[in-house]
Amino acid sequence: MVFINSEGKFNENSYLIDGQLFRLTGAMAIYVIENNGMRMMIDTSSEIATRKIVKKLKEFGLFPIHKLLLTHSHWDHVQGVGKLKKLIGDFEVLASENAIEDLKNPERMSETYEITVNPVENVIPLKEGAKIDLNGLELEVINVFGHSLDSIAIFDKKNKNIFLGETIHHKWDHDTIIPNFMPPDFNEKELINTIEKLRKMRENLNSISLSHFGVWTDEDLDKIFNNMEEIHFKTKDAFIKWYNENPSAEYVTAKYQETFIPDSKIITIENIHGLQLMISWLIKGLKLSGFIK
Repeated sequence: MVFINSEGKFNENSYLIDGQLFRLTGAMAIYVIENNGMRMMIDTSSEIATRKIVKKLKEFGLFPIHKLLLTHSHWDHVQGVGKLKKLIGDFEVLASENAIEDLKNPERMSETYEITVNPVENVIPLKEGAKIDLNGLELEVINVFGHSLDSIAIFDKKNKNIFLGETIHHKWDHDTIIPNFMPPDFNEKELINTIEKLRKMRENLNSISLSHFGVWTDEDLDKIFNNMEEIHFKTKDAFIKWYNENPSAEYVTAKYQETFIPDSKIITIENIHGLQLMISWLIKGLKLSGFIK
């Protein structure tokens, strides 16, 4: 398989569950890593998706989880923590040491995205190089800044897979790519450094697991690694050009859809409103990072 977007087990220790972000199929991936009875989930999706996620955990024999790793502090990755604890019971929460402040005091994120995020307390801070032990399966924490300055990836050396969160662009399927210069802390220099870091890992990887959406392998994996910078700069330059022509999210959204994803079955002209919300966030990200005025 080249692109894995079906729910279920995709390597010896890892599962994909659809996180139903915005109640859409294939918009948010939740991953669970299991070894010898110990389970760690990666990210939460939105609060309203938590009951469906718990239902899937039970269906796949992954209930309860023992650890929850948050790849970064953006709302769609952390909003469900409190509800999950009510539905599952207590579990450890882990995140980058850089994410602790925004998780405890999420007002900045709530204001940025105009979506309520509740505080997440008692988070175990992780440094680059830290090891997470799941009953003998060792997972390594890797800093992957750029999209945010608190993003971490989880490298599973045994299965030659890396869980990247939103480190690089979103690739929901072969015809749907969305850039990742989201607010409030997008940093282009750090993104390029991260791309170089990931490319050095290529020979140790058989797959990458993206939050938006799914697991990419084989020739598709090579294409992603080869095109990371090109996609970033092409989309960023187009955003700047279109915004200078007409500084409205509606205009930029229409131009983006017709230029970059005209064949997408996920984002079409008929359901373009969700894309317009994302485009408005991306514009805000470029403003806050100084690329547009």
